[in-house]
Amino acid sequence: MANIKSQIKRIKVAERQRQRNKSAKSALKTFAAKFNSAWASGDKDETASAMHAAVKQFDRAAEKGIIHKNNAANKKSKMMKKLNGLGG
Repeated sequence: MANIKSQIKRIKVAERQRQRNKSAKSALKTFAAKFNSAWASGDKDETASAMHAAVKQFDRAAEKGIIHKNNAANKKSKMMKKLNGLGG
């Protein structure tokens, strides 16, 4: 453990940030999984609403620096391709 007061504070802050980032990334995976299950079911309306929710979360995570903006763009692009390929 660090002896310097400012370093002790930085360790505490870093741990809080790590927990927040871990939670946010887990939530992103959940939204992506919901989209994929809706897409697999073939229901276009359900898939579109799941994609809308997922896109919103990916944009928010990229804005907050939890994931890189290009990472968010790539994930959104893949979801769009899947949705547009869905018949109906």
